[in-house]
Amino acid sequence: MNSATTAASPQSLARGAAGTALLAIEQALTGGETWTAAHEAISAAFAEEADAGPGACLLHGVPALALVLRAAQADEHRRYQAEAQVLSQHVAQITRQRLAAATALLDSGSAGSFRVHDLFFGLAGLGTVLLRTDPGGEALTGILRHLVRITQPRTIGGTVVPGWWACDDPDATVQTPGGHANLGMAHGGAGILALMSLCARHEVTVDGQHDAIRSLARWYASQRGESPHGPWWPQWLTLADLRDGPPGQPGGWRPSWCYGAAGIGRALQLAAIATGDSAEQAAAEQALAACLEPAQLARLTEPGLCHGLAGLYVTALRAAHDACGPDIASRLPEAAVRLAGKAGASGGGGLLTGAAGVRLALEAVRNGTPRSGWDACLLIT
Repeated sequence: MNSATTAASPQSLARGAAGTALLAIEQALTGGETWTAAHEAISAAFAEEADAGPGACLLHGVPALALVLRAAQADEHRRYQAEAQVLSQHVAQITRQRLAAATALLDSGSAGSFRVHDLFFGLAGLGTVLLRTDPGGEALTGILRHLVRITQPRTIGGTVVPGWWACDDPDATVQTPGGHANLGMAHGGAGILALMSLCARHEVTVDGQHDAIRSLARWYASQRGESPHGPWWPQWLTLADLRDGPPGQPGGWRPSWCYGAAGIGRALQLAAIATGDSAEQAAAEQALAACLEPAQLARLTEPGLCHGLAGLYVTALRAAHDACGPDIASRLPEAAVRLAGKAGASGGGGLLTGAAGVRLALEAVRNGTPRSGWDACLLIT
């Protein structure tokens, strides 16, 4: 993440007051807190001028604040209607600018940063906001057309790679010479797949979208590995991985939302629902259920949404609601117990790795499906 999104600024979902506002809204909708308290939390998130510049994304600035106000309207009360409309217009304008830049980059044959298309910084994140705030608008259909296009493979250095190939490294601690294809929900193809599938579920579609969903889901099936703990996927693939064969990565990654089988499994479940593929839905749900086995839960040593038990719990909760069988739902109580036991270890007030996200997950343990839809920011609903 860059400094704009990681700084504890008021308009940061990741670490700032915007994430805390989502918690206050959820508590107001469930009766655990007053709307006066929620309004104070929302006001804190708007303490600075909303950022519509280059740093604006799902986690920061105008898009993040638009998602906060949409959550406050989840019970159909028209709170903050004028402010929400202004923010929605700004999100559409930001999207047009980002789409123009992304299209020019694609037309040039160059590979850009994963931040062009990912959930946290890129078009997938803007798309999940627009699906909540302006589902019928041209900005969202523009994103979908672009995502359909990048499901088509391309060639880099003589090697066929996925269309969302990134020129940069996945993080500062890992080098991927020639770039990489990120598979995770937060930064990779799973987020692209989840957004296209959720839009299809809400009857927001463009030409080629269903074919793109099927194609991308098949590609993920080809990258699936098996371990004694259940299915797994690589976090990313390098040129060497694609050129020389299966990636030299051990199986059994932690079953997190951000990179693990939990997030990828939910994306594949949503894809199967969107395309009516019952066999693939069963396979995705088997992967999700395996994430909730005790040995897998033990791999999650922190409570937060991004990497930890909170993210797994809310992802599995949404998946259980859609599942054809009881396996996921029957394993949720054990995950809830482990989450409650780890909750005290959460630090900071932010959403992704801090206490606000953990407390939101605990609200879901107590009350079921989130009333505010705050977990739209995870692309699981």
